[in-house]
Amino acid sequence: MDPTKIAPPRTVGFWGTSLFPLNGMIGAGIFALPAVLVAAVGNFAPWMMLVGGILFLPLALCYAWMATRFEHSGGSVLYGEAAFGRFVGFQAGWARYASAIVTAAANMHVMVAYLAALFPELAGPVASPVAVAVGLALITAINLYGMRASVGALGVMTAIKLLPLGALILSAFFAGGEMGAVTLPQFSQVETVILLTFYAFIGFEGVVEAAGEFKHPKRDVPLSIVTMVSGVTLLYMAIIWAFIAIGPQFAGEDNALAGVAGASMGQIGSLAIVVAASFSIGANNFASGVAQPRLMYGMAERGMLPRWFEYVHPRFLTPFNAILFYGVAAMLFGLWEGFEVLAIAGTLVRLVTYVVTSCALPVLEHREGRIDPLHLFCVVFAVASSLFIAAQAQTQSWLVFGGLLVVGTLLYFIAARQKPEYPLDEA
Repeated sequence: MDPTKIAPPRTVGFWGTSLFPLNGMIGAGIFALPAVLVAAVGNFAPWMMLVGGILFLPLALCYAWMATRFEHSGGSVLYGEAAFGRFVGFQAGWARYASAIVTAAANMHVMVAYLAALFPELAGPVASPVAVAVGLALITAINLYGMRASVGALGVMTAIKLLPLGALILSAFFAGGEMGAVTLPQFSQVETVILLTFYAFIGFEGVVEAAGEFKHPKRDVPLSIVTMVSGVTLLYMAIIWAFIAIGPQFAGEDNALAGVAGASMGQIGSLAIVVAASFSIGANNFASGVAQPRLMYGMAERGMLPRWFEYVHPRFLTPFNAILFYGVAAMLFGLWEGFEVLAIAGTLVRLVTYVVTSCALPVLEHREGRIDPLHLFCVVFAVASSLFIAAQAQTQSWLVFGGLLVVGTLLYFIAARQKPEYPLDEA
């Protein structure tokens, strides 16, 4: 590695690291999924969430074990390259990044829609896309300023979204409602709903993409993944319990959690949930806005993208060009009304990176002479669950994914001709 090169400093400790998987998982879903689960399986819903968390844990463990091997930014890019070569590593990074840009625009549209409930003028045909662009520009500006500023802003947004949820859980103790006897649902109901519970955890993997700016990535990233997946499972269970105790009659309604909060805490409670939902989606977007440019930076370090993406601002010590590119691209998609067609492939693309990461673990262990049986069990389970979810995707999603794959292949042969800045065995 060039000793004169400016590199982003390692400034983020464990709690800052944990903000990334936490906000990757908790976005809009926690405000909608409780009502959906209660409507589907009744008062078994909290336990359904526990089942989903347990079934998702093998995938999280695969990421945690892989994270102990690498300390640079890039995540699945590094894992895929180490196990299967540069082409697979590039495709894992490109697909993840392309879907993230479109998802950022889609999420910001949802956030503006929530805020329009408080400020109706934001719902206008001109005001809405402009507000989306302004929101994405603000995220970009804070991110350009420095990782410390980004983590600080992310911490504030996390507190704003979690405090109303905590108040809702606390209010359930005084609601006087009862859970009643737990009734086991039919197997066919469980099979359908497990798919929903998986979506509650998708997004945790963003933490591995920014590992190059964490103080102790090989220790903190795996610990944050396991801690936050477990914590989010318990939080979902508590929110669903509160939903049932306060107002199960709201199940199936739009913005049902706000209705439940209104029933237990009055209008101010309902307002707090709307604000929390807005900031929850914003924090989810913000975490992605921090992690994804670091993914591009990591790909540039590996010689998979032009060195332009590797430029670090000498004052702010951030990957300036990568952040700016991500922000501008997301804003352009936010201003374009037809981007929804691309957004549907986002989850499918993530599942591909899940499979690549999971399969990389036994490949690397085999080269070292021993495959851990527990690791292999988790890999098989993670791959099987990912393929099961991918099988539910519509034809349109696969067509969009195929298009992204073709574009990524072209970019690979154009850009990925440079030498890596460091050998993977130095990771």
